[in-house]
Amino acid sequence: MKITVAGMGYVGMANAVLISQNHEVTAYDVIQEKIDMINAKQSPIHDEDIFRFFKEKDLKLKATTDPDVAFKDPDFVIISTPTNYDPEKNYFDTHLVESVVKLTLEKAPNAMMVIKSTIPVGLTEELRQKYNTKNIMFSPEFLREGKALHDNLYPSRIIIGGKDEKAKMFASLLTEGALKENIDVLFTNSTEAEAVKLFANTYLAMRVSFFNELDSYAEMRGLNAREIIDGVSLDPRIGNYYNNPSFGYGGYCLPKDTKQLLANYDNVPQNIMSAIVDANTTRKDHIARQILKNNPKVVGIYRLTMKTDSDNFRESAVQGIMKRINAKGVPIIIYEPAMNDKLFFGAEVTHDLNRFKEKADIIIANRMSDDIKDIESKVYTRDLYQYD
Repeated sequence: MKITVAGMGYVGMANAVLISQNHEVTAYDVIQEKIDMINAKQSPIHDEDIFRFFKEKDLKLKATTDPDVAFKDPDFVIISTPTNYDPEKNYFDTHLVESVVKLTLEKAPNAMMVIKSTIPVGLTEELRQKYNTKNIMFSPEFLREGKALHDNLYPSRIIIGGKDEKAKMFASLLTEGALKENIDVLFTNSTEAEAVKLFANTYLAMRVSFFNELDSYAEMRGLNAREIIDGVSLDPRIGNYYNNPSFGYGGYCLPKDTKQLLANYDNVPQNIMSAIVDANTTRKDHIARQILKNNPKVVGIYRLTMKTDSDNFRESAVQGIMKRINAKGVPIIIYEPAMNDKLFFGAEVTHDLNRFKEKADIIIANRMSDDIKDIESKVYTRDLYQYD
């Protein structure tokens, strides 16, 4: 079959590489640099498995910025464009998704569109009615930054927002490219599939917030947070996972998805959804206060990325801490080798680790690293387990 994938971020790249093992895939994006990299068998995102597949596999993958080329007779169009949360509208900004829908209907009206971008509950049905087409369905993606292709090769589950033959055909595209056997595949309506995505991510945000607030309690009461978490996690109903304290939840999905789900609760009674959103702000306030009470002259930020093996700075929790410290007029220096800019929100960015260590009198790190173990007495972190 012929597949077009629109949007070459984590989701788009992972799907394009996965499916191009067996089918012709055209990657479409408006950023020429990404297209050039893909055609040169280089990944525009940081993902070790994608790097390896480009080297070792004979992928049926080409990339273009030309919509006439990208949308020439595809069987499926996978839409994986960004959907940022707009706080003024209290709603996801879905104009890029809709622009690909319009482009597909213009260039390839018989293609089945599969939205992989995270969207508000009900949007797929709205688009079907607005454009008078049945050729749109939603299929949520559950990927980790830096592990996107791995999570498609070994999916925890596949959820398809459709129940007809085209839905089953799309599911087979994903399962035949995967290495895992006996994959759980669930076929639902698209609106229910949209809800699955937002509720799953909000539950994860709730778990992060719970262990962060446990950690705040232990820190303020002078207790050993790790011993408490170890004990709580021995309960098999709770489990020993996703429990390492952090500066807050962040990244591509959790901040925007929790806010969008809360917005979808308009006129629906709730308490927990508001608390999950508020808890992230409270945690950042707490961390910033803990730093500022030491009256630092210069605060060092060790890495802006969310987690190990990630090149994503977007909505990382440490940025929230940094902005709070900056608002108090305390100078900041950032060590971030993945950033080429010399300034970030007015703070100096350096690639010189030794200079960074010397200049900062307190260093905050969402995750501890061997790079800063030698100056551990300077480091403030709530990382108890040295894993993400």
